[in-house]
Amino acid sequence: MFGLDDFLVFFRAFFIVFPIVTLIHVFGHYLFARISGCHDVSIIIGCGKKLFTFRKVEVRKFYFWYSGCELAHIKVKNKFRHLLIYFGGAFFNILGILIVHMFIKLNLIEASNITYQFIYFSIYTVFFALIPMDYPDGSPSDGKAIIRIYRNEKV
Repeated sequence: MFGLDDFLVFFRAFFIVFPIVTLIHVFGHYLFARISGCHDVSIIIGCGKKLFTFRKVEVRKFYFWYSGCELAHIKVKNKFRHLLIYFGGAFFNILGILIVHMFIKLNLIEASNITYQFIYFSIYTVFFALIPMDYPDGSPSDGKAIIRIYRNEKV
């Protein structure tokens, strides 16, 4: 049966853990873009009306839904680096899973509902980011962008 405790667990997962997993994903794109020489890179957290901007991070009303990394001018000539920019989000999520798992194995943190949610949402994020498809706004998923780059098509 679904009780009050379950409702609170759901809210923590959806409004705290999932946005953290999303931020890690977006930061992966951001970091690889910066390393590859892209200087006009910004992080957008959520969708809807803009609440505030801090440096290169824009936070929107629905911070828990549909975040992204905006790359204004990608001038990466190296195909591998271009692929890394789009794979960077999934890479950081996978790295997060491995770090949490390692911390649990080393008894630095306890396996808990929060660590389970973190790993679950990280796997969810990697899976859906790498499925080659177009999002409703017409932008490609990371997986579709990777395929286009590999085929020398425009992203």
